[in-house]
Amino acid sequence: MTTQELWGEAPHLQLKERVYLHLKRAIVNLELPPGQSLREAELAERLGVSKTPLREAFVQLEKDDLVRIVPYKGAVVAGYDHEDLKEIYELRELLQGACAREAAERISAEDLGELARVIRASEEAVAAGDQDGLPALLDTFDRIIYRQTRNRRVRQLIENIQAHLERIGRLTIDIPGRLGASVTQHSYIYEAIVQRDPAEAERRMRNHIASVMADQLATFGDTGPPGTRH
Repeated sequence: MTTQELWGEAPHLQLKERVYLHLKRAIVNLELPPGQSLREAELAERLGVSKTPLREAFVQLEKDDLVRIVPYKGAVVAGYDHEDLKEIYELRELLQGACAREAAERISAEDLGELARVIRASEEAVAAGDQDGLPALLDTFDRIIYRQTRNRRVRQLIENIQAHLERIGRLTIDIPGRLGASVTQHSYIYEAIVQRDPAEAERRMRNHIASVMADQLATFGDTGPPGTRH
């Protein structure tokens, strides 16, 4: 990203906030992978900013549990250990299950149509072997489901862990068969929503999340997968 692009991004925000959002997006998208050192001088030169907004961004990212600041070593992109993943998936199962239940109860025709388009596009991507396009489609499916809740506190919890949900999702991409399985499971959830069956929609969603968690935890070996803590 050039300095001009950084300044053009969300111009109503202060520079430190734009630097923070840029780094957060890069971490979530795995452009800055877990374990990578965030060298101030290198980043400052690349972004065309001083070290001050970078350091302020690092502090905020540490609060988000996306960066660890190590004394005498600087900032490092944080990863996850076995317990981190288990806790996040268990919370996701509860939250997204509740959202799926509400979707079956009251989803609008517009959102239902959008879900149908996402499911169709996802199935076409799997059939075409398009691995690159699937993560965005799976994210879109989740966002549609999340916005069905009317519970303000549930929405706040989702917002608080959204970055981790997206990043962990990207860490499952290389698990053999995982993306295709998620598309199939999304289709089953969609069917329950279309049938306006809240209990079944929640059950299928929770089974889906449990399935993803099992696949990702199964990738742990002696040193753990790419997203583990260092």
